Amino acid sequence: MKLRFAPSPTGYLHVGNARLAIANALFARRHGGQFMLRIDDTDLSRGKPEYETAIQTDLKWLGLHWDEFVHQSHRLDRYALAIEKLKASGRLYPCFESEVELAAKREARLRARKPPIYDRAMLRMTPEQRAQAEANGKVPYWRFKLSDGAKGWHDLVMGSSSVKLTAISDPVLVRADGTVLYTLASVVDDMELGITHVVRGEDHVTNTGVQLDIAEALGAKPDRFRFAHLPLLLDQGGGKLSKRFDALSLKSLRQDGMEADSVVAYLSRIGSSEDPHPMSVAEAAETYDLAHVSKSAARFDMGQLLALNRHVLQATPFEAVRDRLPEGADATFWDAIRGNVDLLAEARHWWDVTHGDITPPVQDGEGAFLAQALETLPPAPWDGQTWSTWIAALKDVSGRKGRVLFRPLRLALTAEESGPELHALLPLMGRDRTAGRLAVAARG
Repeated sequence: MKLRFAPSPTGYLHVGNARLAIANALFARRHGGQFMLRIDDTDLSRGKPEYETAIQTDLKWLGLHWDEFVHQSHRLDRYALAIEKLKASGRLYPCFESEVELAAKREARLRARKPPIYDRAMLRMTPEQRAQAEANGKVPYWRFKLSDGAKGWHDLVMGSSSVKLTAISDPVLVRADGTVLYTLASVVDDMELGITHVVRGEDHVTNTGVQLDIAEALGAKPDRFRFAHLPLLLDQGGGKLSKRFDALSLKSLRQDGMEADSVVAYLSRIGSSEDPHPMSVAEAAETYDLAHVSKSAARFDMGQLLALNRHVLQATPFEAVRDRLPEGADATFWDAIRGNVDLLAEARHWWDVTHGDITPPVQDGEGAFLAQALETLPPAPWDGQTWSTWIAALKDVSGRKGRVLFRPLRLALTAEESGPELHALLPLMGRDRTAGRLAVAARG
């Protein structure tokens, strides 16, 4: 078994890309197969080295390690051989229509209530007509002549699937400038590099029918590949998940402090019959099953991912995060806050709360109570019992309890409505910092 993830270096990976990378890597690992990273970089005008570097960085961060690494740009000679083979068999034919001419043809077919597919007019071109076109300076692009009928396969997610080839335009495989397109290059790579299973998004279903036809024209057996098409991810409103949302790029998630294990756990289970829960990449691979993926589109919910990330952080020991915490943070600080952060980046705020400066909000009508709180502060040194001692004394002098007792204190000391337990934060803040904030808050 051998699977591949084949991104184009034209942008940063987002969660939709990552879901496919995770599916391929986990499926291969579970079944003892190989996982290949293939950079589809034949479009030199759009691809950038920095994006390729970012792709590798993202996959390594997720813990997805590849067994083989390939650039399509290094295999142009292999595509050239396939092109000549298809030309010799008559399946690849030259075309000279411009985009304007093709658009006019489509409009004419639509007005005639016909499907707007290519009419294969160039197949009827005589050698003399082709020679005349080239003499006039026209350079052909090349289309693949699709077979009649349909191509079918048993999809590991969608079940019985087929594509009616007669309802599709003959695809362009080679541009006029000689650039080979993905549709052909991917088939050649999958055949020659030993890919057995192709796992990708359902937006490639039509491509699968076309590429099966191309593969057979190049000599592949009809059952050469197994396919799985994952339903697309939608946003919370049910719309298509846009690649333009920078917040959903892996780079942004990583910079925000999202844990890689959370991303893998969530994206490996989203849209399946299994609920996401904290687990490592190895644990996710042990039970990954394409048969559990729903045929319906899944909705990406950042709230669910954040909740999962919080659970992951709660179970993460200090040594695993110490290098990513603010300088000076120790295990005591981490134990105090780790149950109340969705993202590790939030640790900086709580470091400022316990060791830095914050501005308490104005609390109308609470000045007298906060002055009482300042007057009843226990003397230093403080420990884990200081909070209980202080609250007991403050209850006696103020007569308060419950929310009206605790809320003003939390706002004055942390400027937040919720967060880590104050009994754990208080010793970290120290008496002088606590007293100073109460004094400012009491003055309003």
